[in-house]
Amino acid sequence: MKPTSAEIVRFLRQPEAYPDATARVDVVETHMSFVFLTERRAYKLKKPVRFDGLDFLTTERRRRCCEAELRLNRRLARRVYLGIAALRQDRTGALRLGGTGGRVVDWLVVMRRLPADRMLDAALARPSLERAEVLPVARHLAAFYAHAPSVAVSPRSYRRRLRAGVLRDLRELVRPEFELDRARIAAVAEDLLRFLDAGRALLDARVRAGRIVEGHGDLRPEHLYLGPGPAIIDCLEFSRPLRVLDPADELAFLALECERLGRAEIGPCFLEAYCDATGDEPPRSLLRFHRSYRALRRATLAAWHVTDPDVRDPARWRERARHYLALADPPADQDAVSLTPSAAS
Repeated sequence: MKPTSAEIVRFLRQPEAYPDATARVDVVETHMSFVFLTERRAYKLKKPVRFDGLDFLTTERRRRCCEAELRLNRRLARRVYLGIAALRQDRTGALRLGGTGGRVVDWLVVMRRLPADRMLDAALARPSLERAEVLPVARHLAAFYAHAPSVAVSPRSYRRRLRAGVLRDLRELVRPEFELDRARIAAVAEDLLRFLDAGRALLDARVRAGRIVEGHGDLRPEHLYLGPGPAIIDCLEFSRPLRVLDPADELAFLALECERLGRAEIGPCFLEAYCDATGDEPPRSLLRFHRSYRALRRATLAAWHVTDPDVRDPARWRERARHYLALADPPADQDAVSLTPSAAS
């Protein structure tokens, strides 16, 4: 009989389950996966779940997504993503990670474990963090964008996708159970929709100039490893449409997250490196749009946690959503400091 998800997780919590000797296994759970951390490796197991735009219900689907995760993340973290491993079950029902024989019951992505204190989110909490420490990973990201082939999209479909995103978040955030400021939500959404109309020529020019690429898709500080050997992990592997974007979008998002974590001066390091590597200087109005667009999106994602029955502290997620809404429309002077190439130099 095939093991249940609970039985698989219970097996993978045991140190003796792993080919690399380890004294302990730490477990991190997300909505979509479990990550089992040995002393030297990280093993990622996808949950058998299905959400909008994501389907991990079958073993075969999870295998294909593990392969995609390996391929896509090796673009920015080749030395981190080591391979995929089969979880096998023998005739007695015993489970084994790797090897041969028996039937495959699941798949895991195998990674080199990175020190948590060298990830950007942890570094941002240190008052001693300086720009020089961030520049290697900023240049690594910039080189990726500089060599990324452009993706063929039509200007109209690109704008329509952005508009649909604004309307979706507007619809979600005004739900009464989230207890958010509806006037604030409406003001942010209206500002974004005005830009989509008034800035149509600018957005179309970005598309026609070949600035749309297949990027990372989830460029948060906790995914950036400062090195030695800088790397960027955990790209959004399950949805290509969400990875197809303007680098200005991801750079504005990363600047937003740095500011949310209290270090607004760090975000411009990445924009400066991008401008140097590509010769592209995204207009301030475009960066401001993407920043607000991402803030609205992150507010929605935070708000959704409020209705999750497994969330223990919904008030924390309401406050997170409010924080993103407050960051969505920065004053003009703050916008210039955080996002313009001149301020980054």
